[in-house]
Amino acid sequence: MNIGTGMLLPFPRKGGQIGFERDELQRILDVYGRMVAAGQWRDYAMDFDREYAAFAAFRRAAERPEARIEKRPALRNRQGMWALIGEQGQVLKRGQELSGVLAPIERRLLKSVGD
Repeated sequence: MNIGTGMLLPFPRKGGQIGFERDELQRILDVYGRMVAAGQWRDYAMDFDREYAAFAAFRRAAERPEARIEKRPALRNRQGMWALIGEQGQVLKRGQELSGVLAPIERRLLKSVGD
């Protein structure tokens, strides 16, 4: 195939890669933005694999993530496909719904605004 012909080439994708739906990512970024505005977080990273999609939030870029939100569809019928994981790797919350998993962060945000 000649690249100079003006034809569009498909972007190569990894087969079976897990990702966030638009509304899920919007919800996560909304919480992230409010945490940035409150001075709690400064940076983020996303990781996509065959088994999970993860959003990690950092206080500083050189540290471990303070919080990681993971989506693991394989656990949908067990513990729930969503998990909130703390800085030391401990599972803080797990569930079927993203809003329930984000609740501890929301409470922390409300507490910091009230101070």
